[in-house]
Amino acid sequence: MASANAGKYKYIDEKRKERSSRFSDLAHDPSTLRVSTDRYISREFQERERELIWMRAWQVAGRVDELPAAGDWKEYTLFDQSYIIVKGRDEKLRGFVNVCPHRGNQLCVGGNGHSSVLLCPFHNWTFNLDGSLRGVSRPDIVGTINKDELGLLPVSVDSWAGFIFLNPNPDARPLAEYLGQEVIDYLAPFHLEEMVPVGLHVRDTLDCNWKAVMDGFQESYHIPGLHPQMGVVFQPDPSKSRNNFIGDHHLTVAPFEVKAEGFTPEQAVEGIRSRLPATYHGAARVMPLFEARVAAYRNRDGKLDLPQGVTAYTLLQQATREYLASTGMPVSGLSDEQMTDHYGWLLFPNLFISAKAGEATCIAPVPHPDGDPNKCVWTVMRLAWLPPEQREAARTPLVEVKQPGEFKYFEVLQQDYDGFFRQHKGLRNTRLKYLTLAREEGLIAKFHAEVDKYVEGKARL
Repeated sequence: MASANAGKYKYIDEKRKERSSRFSDLAHDPSTLRVSTDRYISREFQERERELIWMRAWQVAGRVDELPAAGDWKEYTLFDQSYIIVKGRDEKLRGFVNVCPHRGNQLCVGGNGHSSVLLCPFHNWTFNLDGSLRGVSRPDIVGTINKDELGLLPVSVDSWAGFIFLNPNPDARPLAEYLGQEVIDYLAPFHLEEMVPVGLHVRDTLDCNWKAVMDGFQESYHIPGLHPQMGVVFQPDPSKSRNNFIGDHHLTVAPFEVKAEGFTPEQAVEGIRSRLPATYHGAARVMPLFEARVAAYRNRDGKLDLPQGVTAYTLLQQATREYLASTGMPVSGLSDEQMTDHYGWLLFPNLFISAKAGEATCIAPVPHPDGDPNKCVWTVMRLAWLPPEQREAARTPLVEVKQPGEFKYFEVLQQDYDGFFRQHKGLRNTRLKYLTLAREEGLIAKFHAEVDKYVEGKARL
């Protein structure tokens, strides 16, 4: 498919660091609105992705706070490849192919652990935390070796916003350059590096291609159909959505507003009251302040009387800012809209971040280890900003789901999970050759244009 035409930026906001286009500004070539179905089900296409995307692109591999001490390590698997990420005595994170260069035995098994040195259990060769060969057992029978040539094979590892990133290519360009300064600056005021998983931290298998997951979080057109309980009070408004195209990545912003047309202020308040806690983890803590602000505008008869310029939406923004400031979170760098709205990032290839002030839901699907394009594995976590003294007690450990479908997500995400399965079953019908995207699904076209750029060997590595 051809590259999506992002058009010229029509909207500039220095406070939010946005240079946005609205859907009506995008001049889509019709060819960008068709996506071939073979890229979801073809092993051949997935093999090209494996070599040209996954073995060359930066990808999220965990959170920095998983490795707090020198000697802590974790395994990261990708298809049939295994890597280890180790925290050195110098506090630096390093990555290596999880294999002893002597006879090819795996060094670290079991997901994560701690060791003062890395030991190969096959012949007891030992490696320092920086990957250099420390020593060999029975040097009298090993003979003369060049220890400098027998260190662990390095891969690129770096961190940003509290995430660990890995690139199997040891010569990859720096992570900061890959992300771009615009992304880094934009997300800095959210303080993602200070957040911890709270309430949801899961790794699970899905019966669909990894790209179907990424597609599903790039549009709101599906809300009335897939999330009917949301459609009762929330109406996606493409005219208010904003799109930012930043290198391989992109950001979409959608106001978290209840329907305005035909809704009274009381109904708008009830819409926020009934749907917000099911959507955002921290909303329950904000609601008492929201209710207090609403109550301040009730007259003697209890009727809600909002002056011009004051809405349920602006009251929610004020309550959210007040609550977060009371916890000690720095919020001066965030706009009122960032208190409430959906800021959906896609950091190519596979990290989706739905961020708002104080919290973020992060979803990262990867191809299934057995190479079947009809399956993937996703990691889902809800991050929350909490005062430092509360973080460890609130931290939710990773749940490894043993049987697909046995874990129940919160309502909206469970509907997405079930929807991915139904859609992928449809994609496997051989008569269907391509998907046809609506104009409002242009971000999906943008994502697949990036996929094409990589599998055609045109990406900057």
